[in-house]
Amino acid sequence: MSYVTCSAACARAPSTVIDKYLYSMRFSDETLHDIKCRFRRELENGLGRDTNTTATVKMLPTFVRSIPDGSEKGDFLALDLGGSNFRILRVKVTQDKKQPVQMESLVYETPEDIIHGSGTQLFDHVAECLGDFMEKQKIKDKKLPVGFTFSFPCAQTKLDEAVLVTWTKKFKVSGVEGMDVVKLLNKAIKKRGDYEADIMAVVNDTTGTMMTCGFDDQRCEVGIIIGTGTNACYMEELRHIDLVEGDEGRMCINTEWGAFGDDGSLEDLRTEFDREIDRGSLNPGKQLFEKMASGMFMGELVRLILVKMAKEGLLFEGRITPELLTKGKIETKHVSAIEKSKEGLTKCKEILTRLGVEPSQEDCVAVQHVCTIVSFRSANLIAATLGGILTRLKDNKGVARLRTTVGIDGSMYKMHPQYARRLHKTVRRLVPDSDVRFLLSESGSAKGAAMVTAVAYRLADQTQSLHFY
Repeated sequence: MSYVTCSAACARAPSTVIDKYLYSMRFSDETLHDIKCRFRRELENGLGRDTNTTATVKMLPTFVRSIPDGSEKGDFLALDLGGSNFRILRVKVTQDKKQPVQMESLVYETPEDIIHGSGTQLFDHVAECLGDFMEKQKIKDKKLPVGFTFSFPCAQTKLDEAVLVTWTKKFKVSGVEGMDVVKLLNKAIKKRGDYEADIMAVVNDTTGTMMTCGFDDQRCEVGIIIGTGTNACYMEELRHIDLVEGDEGRMCINTEWGAFGDDGSLEDLRTEFDREIDRGSLNPGKQLFEKMASGMFMGELVRLILVKMAKEGLLFEGRITPELLTKGKIETKHVSAIEKSKEGLTKCKEILTRLGVEPSQEDCVAVQHVCTIVSFRSANLIAATLGGILTRLKDNKGVARLRTTVGIDGSMYKMHPQYARRLHKTVRRLVPDSDVRFLLSESGSAKGAAMVTAVAYRLADQTQSLHFY
């Protein structure tokens, strides 16, 4: 849809003009049901032996076969690597009803030169931080079980082995793709020689979230992250997972849904702004759903829309500043601030003034409306794919009504003032025959890595074997 450069009469865009302008970002329930069905097909392709190799949604087995049952106990370490910060936790799990889990943690920075450097640098950094943490905890002489939350797509054949398939988000570390990250970390720890660690489990942050929430609610069987990136996992029937031997019981599947659409299946829904985001990214053509829905790209999507609208005279009386033209100048946290119900318009004026565009009140209202459309689209997309998982669970169980809990984490969901409410409402419309409880993961996914390790420990005690066999 194109608009000629406007006269003064229409130099300020009312919401109806923006609705028309961004029509392709506003989805009807019919479109959302269609996306839900497309995603269901992708799930099935990822699970099938004959279709997995060409499937874009990889449906990676995690070898996590059980959520916590409340009988776990022990002293564990958890590492969480997946964003600009790297967290280490000590998690003590006891049978104390008042405080079953005690946690102490430290956050370490992951500098830019490391997330764009070599694998050796990255794992030396992780090993150094772990050594520092153990020193501070005075446990360097102990060999504690470690759970490792590694928030990137990995192929696993057992719980304590994870071969990196591809880097995502802002990471681009050389010499790690195709390698087992447990081996790389063990090598870095051994090289130091000043402590020992027993890495028992590698989990994705979605699995970590599901396990964290599963400790509090044993009905939890889905984990979702909506933050810098987005992904989901859920408990699938083993009989449907062609890539893993056995038919009895269930296993957590890491969907890697960020890659949904990489085969062109979302082309009719992608806009010119999505294509521009993709062209300027570290991994063009990859993680297309993630680029449409996650927090990492939301501010930039808004900026690209504002630039185009200003060029067409629909905003700021056609004023365009170098700041507005600078990539990354509008961040997702700004979108969240602008959408706050009371002070949103004031925040909007502050943010736009910093970009030098001298906004009018009408400009601020219009920009707030753009932000709403972009973030609402994200919530709708996530609701549609989550709807695909929920209907799959319902069919697997053969029940008329699904009762389940979704563990959820990530800055978009937690920080955006309207996001959670919109997501919940859309999910309930798309999957009406369900009672879904959304449980916010209060302590992040790293605690979940400790929980996976604790469950592995419990099952090892029961079976005298560490790999859930």
